Amino acid sequence: MELPLIQIGNSKGFRLSKTLIDKYNIKDKVEIILKKNHIVLLPISSPRKGWEKAFKEMSENGDDQLLFNDVFENENLEEWI
Repeated sequence: MELPLIQIGNSKGFRLSKTLIDKYNIKDKVEIILKKNHIVLLPISSPRKGWEKAFKEMSENGDDQLLFNDVFENENLEEWI
């Protein structure tokens, strides 16, 4: 596939077709990896994508309980004040 370079201010860039953007799930950013004689573009995924839904499901299922108390009986919290 050939893409023409276009002027963008003092720089140059290129446009990706909607088909490529959709196919490779490109959202707002890409990572550029420079290799010998190659430029690789990788879509940046959101590592926390779907966490809100997962947390909601955990809460509904009662899976969001602490496994142990967050304060120990013999813990002296005075030193932190």
